[in-house]
Amino acid sequence: MCATSCRRPAPSIPDDNFRMKYEIIERNAKHVDAIAKAVKDADTVLLATDPDREGEAIAWHLSEILKGKRVLKDKTLKRVVFYEITEGAVKDAVKNPRDISMELVNAQQARRALDYLVGFNLSPCSGRRSGGACRRAGCRARRLRLIVEREIEIENFKTREYWSIHFDSEKAKTPFTAKLTHFRGEKLDQFSVGDAARNAEVTGFLETHAKGVARVSEIEKKRKLRSPAPPFTTSTLQQEAVRKLGFSTDRAMKVAQASTKASHSARPSRASSTYMRTDSVSLSKEAVSEIRGYITKNYGSDYLRRPRSPTRAPRRTRRKPTRPSARPRSRAPRSPSRPTSTTSSASSTR
Repeated sequence: MCATSCRRPAPSIPDDNFRMKYEIIERNAKHVDAIAKAVKDADTVLLATDPDREGEAIAWHLSEILKGKRVLKDKTLKRVVFYEITEGAVKDAVKNPRDISMELVNAQQARRALDYLVGFNLSPCSGRRSGGACRRAGCRARRLRLIVEREIEIENFKTREYWSIHFDSEKAKTPFTAKLTHFRGEKLDQFSVGDAARNAEVTGFLETHAKGVARVSEIEKKRKLRSPAPPFTTSTLQQEAVRKLGFSTDRAMKVAQASTKASHSARPSRASSTYMRTDSVSLSKEAVSEIRGYITKNYGSDYLRRPRSPTRAPRRTRRKPTRPSARPRSRAPRSPSRPTSTTSSASSTR
């Protein structure tokens, strides 16, 4: 019923077992009043907040507020939980209501108490080290761990010199760069050219024997099949927005929130999306069945793949998500007509 908590905790009271005192958030007061008004005309109240400890705490806050307003007299109040917004899942949840789980509520309150005692003091410090990204409580522990691990890597880092050799050339007045990967029958790895002397030896040999001209000896074309990328999660959505569009994470989430609201409006625009705050790409069996039926009916069974274990990408794709339109299916190197220069770059491995 409420996307965020309806009540704001004041600092916990250490002398009273860190008991939390709450007050209604001003901007949510109108929503609370609307819920209380609706409850007056109901016989049964079902609280269907998120199925996690935050959602459980919100349901508990609502029940406490409604008790304070004395609108629950002779009414039944229950908690329902569903993990997908489908007709079957919602009906099943309504058939199996339960009481509010105080274990989850207490777990959420304990975390909130730690936020006030420790987290809010630690957050500004870690936020400065991470450029101010993600100030929410759920990010603090992970962010602190990343900072510590990065500091350990920096302390243990040992500089090692390496060189890479490139040819700057052109084809039909289109410039391009080619990287030297083999030399005298030997495949070059990152540290094959490890100092300036070795770099001078290789480049000198190439300039002497090539006489300023390079030739394409072979063009190899391969057909590659690419599976569709998995749906976005919150993190992959932010990564792609930063990488492709140059958005900040805040801007990416604001645009995604606007598109989500547009999908629920009376006249949804083409730029609409489903709920974007999720770490899961799984689909319910009911939804998959409906989608497969739609494809079969409208496009034919030839366009329907054999079902596979759910809509998860291979491990390599999950680690580095990409969109299908970002790269072509096959790519052949262009034939250079003449090299204009040979360049070398020195780097230190990190």
